[in-house]
Amino acid sequence: HAAEAERLRQIIKEMQRHRFGRRAETLPIDQLELALEDVQQEEAAQAAGVEAQDPPRRAERAAKRRSNRGSLPEHLPRIEMLVDIDDKTCPCCAGALHAIGEDRAERLDIVPAQLRVLVVRRPKYACRACEDVVVQASAPARLIEGGLPTEATVAHVVVAKYADHLPLYRQAQIYARQGIKLDRSTLADWTGRAAFLLRPVHAHLLQTLRRSSKLFADETTAPVLDPGRGRTKTWQLWAYARDDRPWGGSGPPAVAYVYAPDRKAERPMAHLAGFTGVLQIDGYGGYRPLAEQGQVQLAFCWAHVRRRFYELAVAGPAPIATEALAQIKALYAVEAEICGLEPAARRAIRQAKSCPLVEAMEPWLRAKLATISQKTKLAEAIRYALARWVGLTLFLEDGRIELDNNTVERAIRPLALTRKNSLFAGSDGGAEHWAILASLIETAKLNDIDPQAYIASVITRIVAGHPQSQIDELMPWNNVTLSPEAD
Repeated sequence: HAAEAERLRQIIKEMQRHRFGRRAETLPIDQLELALEDVQQEEAAQAAGVEAQDPPRRAERAAKRRSNRGSLPEHLPRIEMLVDIDDKTCPCCAGALHAIGEDRAERLDIVPAQLRVLVVRRPKYACRACEDVVVQASAPARLIEGGLPTEATVAHVVVAKYADHLPLYRQAQIYARQGIKLDRSTLADWTGRAAFLLRPVHAHLLQTLRRSSKLFADETTAPVLDPGRGRTKTWQLWAYARDDRPWGGSGPPAVAYVYAPDRKAERPMAHLAGFTGVLQIDGYGGYRPLAEQGQVQLAFCWAHVRRRFYELAVAGPAPIATEALAQIKALYAVEAEICGLEPAARRAIRQAKSCPLVEAMEPWLRAKLATISQKTKLAEAIRYALARWVGLTLFLEDGRIELDNNTVERAIRPLALTRKNSLFAGSDGGAEHWAILASLIETAKLNDIDPQAYIASVITRIVAGHPQSQIDELMPWNNVTLSPEAD
């Protein structure tokens, strides 16, 4: 009974350290607005898919946008772009063409800390000798046909939502202060169409990661509104990351998120189909079938082991937990020395310095486990480590393996911030868009590329007809950071 009482006291202390805010029984209007954003994004993505197969419908929607979009404030600067014909010779009689007018289309463009209007002028030319001849350059391709935004504006909205964690209704408020009246539903439409357009880029990013020799994996919850039950359901965002920089690998860093309805083992098996190599994970058992099939080697995370002992040590006097922390600290001290070295050098130093530490730690843990009650949290922490010992010590034999899974945990942190601001996604489609856009944004950030410039450039290139066979050119590490004007 004494051991059980001690266990309960430890659990209570953990709960006190991890307090949760009060759960409201009703949702404020702002949170309902967030749910609507994702629903409208999904609708826009579906409409984009239908319109891609139905040019007449696409033209009809473009004409409707032109009639309903309103006007842009006169105080905004105008940057004119002339789209003219190359040959001003009449195609009928070879005489000289003369200008008879032009079409003007104003779209809302954005640069950091500045709003402006991009004016596209397309002169019209006619032949004095031929009454029926009117020649004009074709209008440039755009993501939102007949709409106000440039591709850079759409990229700004997307990055503000998924990188800066700024919900669309708040962005609408910011635009309103500049005299630009944009409904949240309009911003949601732009975001949904961008997500639809970028789906192949996301799929190629995930496929590129599958070809890596080593990946990190983790997952986090993704609350999604479930209209049928009037509350949220808890789905998952799986994260697969690559960062070979600590061992001098040539593969650029990247992360891909995948939305899934549950945490079952079949999810990573599907996501990582074709991947063979080292998968570094936390202690979750859902990845074990990958190893059982001989598809991957599982490397476990010392940070998760350390965390369990740390929670015991900070709660009060805990000599065994404190000593375990000291031994783990010694392993990290070795890692600090070898960061950036090639795998062979890292392995050699680990064999010389880390291997003796690990070989001494296992029997020490087993000895301590035999002297304490098996019902305590300390016993749980020790069993957690010993049950994963093979995966925890795999780093001694492979210089590519890190000591922990912190790389992918850092990649998940932005998702948690977006989730905190939004509370939940408004629909399954909205959560899928979250995964697509966040993958490209976070991968751009990992490669020290401005995500807004990257997203704008990729959207512009795809709209302009970038071939699917050359989709690898659209990966962030290929420095696709041209401005829309440059394209």
